[in-house]
Amino acid sequence: MAAAVARSLNRLALRGLPSLTAAQNFLAAAPSPIAPAGAIVPSFAIPPLPTGHRVVDASPARPARRMLSTPAGEDHEGQNVSHAMEMLSRADAVCFDVDSTVIDEEGIDVLAATLGKGPEVAAWTAKAMDGNIKFEDALAARLDIIRPSRGDISSCLEKHPLRLSPGVDRLVEALQGRGTDVFLVSGGFRLMIEPVAERLGVSVENIYANTILFDEDGGYAGFDATEPTSADQGKPKALRTIKAKYGYETMVMVGDGATDAQAKPPADTFIGFGGVVTRDAVREKACWFVRDFETMISIVKTGQ
Repeated sequence: MAAAVARSLNRLALRGLPSLTAAQNFLAAAPSPIAPAGAIVPSFAIPPLPTGHRVVDASPARPARRMLSTPAGEDHEGQNVSHAMEMLSRADAVCFDVDSTVIDEEGIDVLAATLGKGPEVAAWTAKAMDGNIKFEDALAARLDIIRPSRGDISSCLEKHPLRLSPGVDRLVEALQGRGTDVFLVSGGFRLMIEPVAERLGVSVENIYANTILFDEDGGYAGFDATEPTSADQGKPKALRTIKAKYGYETMVMVGDGATDAQAKPPADTFIGFGGVVTRDAVREKACWFVRDFETMISIVKTGQ
């Protein structure tokens, strides 16, 4: 967990957000992770692949995963890569997590850092995304630490606009260009996600996220616990709602966290994203694990 917190805090430090000293103090007190003992992993077959692809063995230094290589030599990692690629090629809906997937940081960590609570909140975020604690407990704990007012959120977004991950705008454009609907399904906050959706051309009606409640003076008054994404197993609930409402035949979930992996099913495949942070639990569960969006863009544009 300390490594994940370090990555989050280093990103905040690079943005000039407070406080690097507090971050270093936090990490110094965190226990060092113990690496699991390596094991020899036998090779194994994967399902039939498109013509021109070849199978390569998973690295013996890692738990067994299926690897696929393209003719150009690019390796693709996951439990069922060819199926994930096929589902993406014909999906009529793609659902994206937002934090550390659509954007290259955790929105709640950025907000916490602007309020001087970065290290405390980053620790809870790492635990939640690694699946080590129920999401609703982590959400409540983080909000209780920062208690953001409406003005705090507006000021944060004005001073530190959330940054898109490289290539995600082109991926969304390609999906929408072929008639695939795009949804943002996030454990983050609607107020912070709406500007991101606007930049991507995604309707606010296609946002499934958490709602912070404010009192009449704009002060923090809690969060809406009825939102499906406010609790563990919330993303499967959100995707079931989307599928039932629109009648989609093929849905894909893309994200970096354990809560995203939970969304298959009802998603037909789960594409894990490691372009911002790599989480072992997500790599193990992903049908296809990617570190950028370039191959996904190519599949969407060409259908293969």
